Order: sequence, then C-alpha cells, then structure tokens
Amino acid sequence: MEDHKVKATVLSSECPRYKAGDEIFFDGAFIDTEKSAALCMVALNAIYPFAYAARRGGSVKPTPVQCPDCGECVTFQIERLD
Repeated sequence: MEDHKVKATVLSSECPRYKAGDEIFFDGAFIDTEKSAALCMVALNAIYPFAYAARRGGSVKPTPVQCPDCGECVTFQIERLD
C-alpha cells in the first residue's frame, strides 16, 4: 500500500504551545521533525485517525479536528499533500 504525505495545520489555538498557522508534516508513518512544529501526545491522539486515513490514500474532507485537552483547545486541518 502506498504512503502519502500529510500536513496538519493549526487553524486556531488557546494552547501556549501552538499558534494559528503552525504545521506538522507526516512523511509516511513518521513526523518530519525538521519541517514541523512540536506535537504533543494529546494532539497526536486527536489527529491520528485522520492523518492515518490520508496517509493510506483515504479521502479526508476539510473538517476541523479539535484536540480534546481541556482548556487549551487547538483546532487542526488535515490534508493529503500528494
């Protein structure tokens, strides 16, 4: 099965670790740490199902994905790059 590159972009953030416009890049199963903002485990848990589906060629609709960390809401947009 072919791997696709995926990007998660921060749309809005109430978390001190993220600001709107931050991007996380996935190259197959790995995070491209040279191009990406930091990614916490809670945010990764929220975006993982969508990033995985996009990576495996699935259709990802442009729906915001929200990190569930209480009081520090971060909203991401997931997209396949190729």
